[in-house]
This record gives sequence, C-alpha cells and structure tokens, in this order.
Amino acid sequence: MANTDRNARLKITVRQDGTEYTLSLNGRLDTLTSPDLEEQVEKVLPNAEKLVFDLGGLQYISSAGLRVLLCAAQEMENKGGMVLRDLTPGVKSVFDVTGFSSAFTLE
Repeated sequence: MANTDRNARLKITVRQDGTEYTLSLNGRLDTLTSPDLEEQVEKVLPNAEKLVFDLGGLQYISSAGLRVLLCAAQEMENKGGMVLRDLTPGVKSVFDVTGFSSAFTLE
C-alpha cells in the first residue's frame, strides 16, 4: 500500500526573526506535498519582508514544488526578496537542468 501521509513525506519548520521568515524543508517536495508548502507560504507572506527557504534537508523536488517556489518569489519581488539556501546536489541539479538556478537567489 502506498504511503499517502503527506506529513511523513515533507516536514516544514517555520522560524520568524522580525519580518524575515525561514522555512526549512525536510523530505520530498512533490505533487502530494506542495499544497502543504503553499499553505505555509500563504500564512507568512502578509508579514514577510524577506523569505528564506532552507533546502538542506530536501531530498527531491518536482515541478509542483518548483511552481510553489516560483509563485512565492513573484509575491516577494516588491516586498524585499527571497533566498534559497543550502541546496543539496540532487535538488541543485534539478534547478540547473530546468534553468531555475538563474531565476532565484541561491546561497
């Protein structure tokens, strides 16, 4: 039987420092889990002047996950900015192959 528990597939930790929000992702960001990230992003966007995604624990990202990050970046364009931090080699290669590396600020 397939594992359909989204929370077991992706853990999202949100930290706030003033108007800077850091979302740390652990697990898989795919079609099943991207709605969870989208929900968390929507919660912090109204108060965020800087948005940081710590991807050090992200094992996999699909096009659905890339879409959530791209939408967040578009929302943050006029608010301060967004950074993707600590990409694992596998996730970084997805960004490179899709051309998304140049669309984001990577640290």
